[in-house]
Amino acid sequence: MNIVLLGAPGAGKGTQASLIQQKFNLVHISTGDIFRANIKGGTPIGKVAKSYIDAGKLVPDEVTCDIVRDRLQQGDLASGYMLDGFPRNVFQAEELDKFAHIDVCLNIDVDASFLMDRICGRRVCSCGESYHVSTLGGRTTCAKCGKELYQRADDNPETVKSRLDTYFTQTAPVAEYYKKQGKLINIECGTKSPAEVFELVSAALEGLGK
Repeated sequence: MNIVLLGAPGAGKGTQASLIQQKFNLVHISTGDIFRANIKGGTPIGKVAKSYIDAGKLVPDEVTCDIVRDRLQQGDLASGYMLDGFPRNVFQAEELDKFAHIDVCLNIDVDASFLMDRICGRRVCSCGESYHVSTLGGRTTCAKCGKELYQRADDNPETVKSRLDTYFTQTAPVAEYYKKQGKLINIECGTKSPAEVFELVSAALEGLGK
């Protein structure tokens, strides 16, 4: 099973990706991780990507597609994979169809009105744990490791609004692209907990082969 995972910033996509990976034994392919690995490894594609990043420019769609194509040619994907962070727009989705077969697009759908509060109220720990101020009760340390929690620099209203605007303008149409192919599964989250959302995700994915 090959999945494209969509979700706006703050939708809880990372949490669901981890749970999906564990339960369905899929390789989690994050485009951010691929970029970093290629740049660190000094690969030809990585050098091209780094030249744009160092110049303060967005990496062109064509280069991003080349990086994903290269990753999908590696031999560890027999059990299937989950693409996270790609495709980011319809052009990338169209290109992906040229070199990969996608079974389903899973869209973690959260109403935009929830996202601003969810992101701006987020506090994180260097160990990877994430919290919301509404659940901390004034506590400022991580329940898992005891380290001090902090707010990410880009979790402020101005930056969050820009990120959400970009997502709904460029990436949200990808869901419609896969809907036209009959491959879209829309998981409406509302105020559900991550565990409740994953129950819906699991049921949807388990039902694909039936």
